[in-house]
Amino acid sequence: MRRLLAVAASPLLVWAAVSVAVGDPDYALRALGAATDTPAAASSADDGMGKPAGSAWGASGEKVPLPTAPAVAGIPWFQDLVNQAPEGSVLKVPAGSYSGPVVVNKPLTIEAQGQVIIDGGGKGTVFVLDTSGAVLRGVHLTNSGGSHDSDDACLNVRGDRNVVDQVRITNCLFGIDLKQSNDNKLTRNYIRSKPFDLGLRGDGVRLWYSKNNLLEGNEIEDSRDMVAWYSDHNVFRNNVSRRSRYSIHFMFAHENTVEGNRFYDNAVGVYLMYTNGAYIRNNTISHATGATGMAVGLKEASNTVIEGNEILYCSTGIGTDLSPFEPGSKTEVRKNRFAFNGIAVSFVSDREGSVFESNVFEGNLADVAVAGGGGAAHNRWHGNYWDGYQGFDRNNDGLGDTPYEDYAYADRLWMEVPFALFFKSAPMMESLDFLERLAPFSDPVLMVRDEAPVFKNPRRKAP
Repeated sequence: MRRLLAVAASPLLVWAAVSVAVGDPDYALRALGAATDTPAAASSADDGMGKPAGSAWGASGEKVPLPTAPAVAGIPWFQDLVNQAPEGSVLKVPAGSYSGPVVVNKPLTIEAQGQVIIDGGGKGTVFVLDTSGAVLRGVHLTNSGGSHDSDDACLNVRGDRNVVDQVRITNCLFGIDLKQSNDNKLTRNYIRSKPFDLGLRGDGVRLWYSKNNLLEGNEIEDSRDMVAWYSDHNVFRNNVSRRSRYSIHFMFAHENTVEGNRFYDNAVGVYLMYTNGAYIRNNTISHATGATGMAVGLKEASNTVIEGNEILYCSTGIGTDLSPFEPGSKTEVRKNRFAFNGIAVSFVSDREGSVFESNVFEGNLADVAVAGGGGAAHNRWHGNYWDGYQGFDRNNDGLGDTPYEDYAYADRLWMEVPFALFFKSAPMMESLDFLERLAPFSDPVLMVRDEAPVFKNPRRKAP
């Protein structure tokens, strides 16, 4: 039997109990600042939720127990308000600071208008939605624990059809963690991890066996990754991610959509690992730099559509490894702009099944590279703009009169010996490349053949 907390005798909570009894649907505790009898803080032996510190809550049907004590003494405990609110009611929370941890185990709408702070006291998880059909809006969650063993987070979602809107998350190991939770909406939230080294931070958002969720308009900074594992049919739309490792990392996650996002200064933009049917559309991915910097990575991914993206100033634009993987599947790359990257498209091998149409390649140190020094001509290249095209358009049909062909001369050196990439564009390598093109002393490798290259850059308007 769920026990009531010791503070129920306070005049404030007696008034709250009356509100519950009459079924007040617009539950507002406006006198919260007058409460003085706050329970003692939770001991360090547990995380305030009735389980030993350092133990993680699983998924699959495990119910989260209600917390037994607040984490921060001297301020009101938010759990008291949740306990007193009727199921299905609207809890309008007065401005102020409150203690966590908090577990919501019934449908409830919590409205805070951005003026409520819930402090986790530096241990455990701050807030858990262990229900379906709840709304959490306008709160600031902060100061979770720092344990990876227990996945300490600002917000755990363990139910379906919940709405998390305009929630500010700071100084938390993990931001928002969904496990076996479907049809939720995470919108307009701000998430920032603890100020740890990159590999020691938690994930800004994590989806695990969670389907049909919408993540839209969120801003994630200085976290580790945003991940979706075994999670299908989710939509990531109009989010911003900065200074993290993976903007989004999919693993065994199928039919997900990534569109309209802006990913800046992350090590990797979008990485697809063992996926089928991803749609990456109309995103801007820039400054994915460093030794492993990559805008879009494909590892044994099938039926991927990459369309309408701006891929700028990255070490590698698209990196593909054994993709497409399933027999008969495709990787479709259309209408993207690859500009000012180290390598626009990098293949691990000359594997068939990729289609490159109507893309713009401009200002890249190398448009196409293949590890081991092979070519990529077995894939389809058609109707792309290449700033290195040296032909003409005498009939003014917008297409080059001759095919675009890109051969690897001295470039073979750094493709075959990866350490030599350091010297690409160095005067010595450029001179060697010039001499080999002038008088080849070995057979060059055909990298790309585009039968219908676009003559003028479609992204630039004529003066």
